[in-house]
Amino acid sequence: MDRINDLIGKALKLEFLSAEEGQFLFLNAPTAMLMEAGNILRQRFHPDNHVTWIIDRNVNTTNVCIANCKFCNFYRIPGHSEAFITTIDQYKEKIEETFRYGGDQLLLQGGHHPELGLDFYANLFRELKALYPDLKLHALGPPEIAHITKLEKSTHTEVLKTLKEAGLDSLPGAGAEILSDRVRRLISKGKCSGREWLDVMRAAHQLDITTSATMMFGHVETLEERFEHLVALREVQSEKPQHAKGFISFIPWPFQDEDTILKNVKGIRNRVSSEEYIRTIAISRLMLLNIRNIQASWLTVGKETAQLCLHAGANDFGSIMIEENVVSAAGAPHRFTSNGIQNAIREAGFVPKLRNQQYELREMPEAMEQQVITY
Repeated sequence: MDRINDLIGKALKLEFLSAEEGQFLFLNAPTAMLMEAGNILRQRFHPDNHVTWIIDRNVNTTNVCIANCKFCNFYRIPGHSEAFITTIDQYKEKIEETFRYGGDQLLLQGGHHPELGLDFYANLFRELKALYPDLKLHALGPPEIAHITKLEKSTHTEVLKTLKEAGLDSLPGAGAEILSDRVRRLISKGKCSGREWLDVMRAAHQLDITTSATMMFGHVETLEERFEHLVALREVQSEKPQHAKGFISFIPWPFQDEDTILKNVKGIRNRVSSEEYIRTIAISRLMLLNIRNIQASWLTVGKETAQLCLHAGANDFGSIMIEENVVSAAGAPHRFTSNGIQNAIREAGFVPKLRNQQYELREMPEAMEQQVITY
């Protein structure tokens, strides 16, 4: 118990824990102690009683992908009868509906389409911003940037610079999974390496593009690899220019296994319990002292577990997700309306505050339709 107390004390003094020290705490510290420590640090970074949330929509540019990830049920190979590229008319319909629901942002992602290069995305961003100047584009992710860079025989910096000039506002942390290349060879061989994922984020931070960081866990990774992942994120955040926000948030979620190749062929299932997820949130707060915001993934763990995470270090409840197709296709069953997410935050003892992607607070829109959930 002495070492547990010493290590928690070290984190509470805002000193970085090593991967080995974090792993020791995760394996040995009682859940209540981890939650208490995570909550103390959360209150230090966020002394108010607010929990933030956002209204946005996940729209997929295309479902055509050649990465062949073994946890993804959403993608289709080139030439498949169900393959699509979203049209401008479809974007307009989705964006205008998002505005009616009070949202101001698209989380715009797709697959590794072998024929969609930099011009396609830059022209798309310009057209969307010309049509809707107030729309925010939280778009693509490091694997897509790496894919476009290879198609163009260019550099991450040049691709990101062009996309930023075309209207990219921020870069999601998609495709991190676990940043160990051993793991990536097993579950997402067609995606960029862990090193390249981190290098894309370094380049984004140099260009003052705000990013988020993620971790999808509970599949083939070891506990040691989870902690190496956290330390790698922390190191990249430490390298960012002083003027940049860098990683503005960290969002971990458990692997969703329904009908995936990992489950059906490899026999690998998501066995992350609610307690393990809460412990992961708490230890993330202790490990990632230079990333201010930690989000509880209600979409994958449900309302009650996410509410407990707000007492273990998380300060954000994420998005109502007017539309979300990729994680849901692997079995994530949970849904929220604007009223529902605010009520869930209040039930947990906090004050809900609407935010934008930069974690700036927004006023609730005066006139907004309430989302109707359909299954």
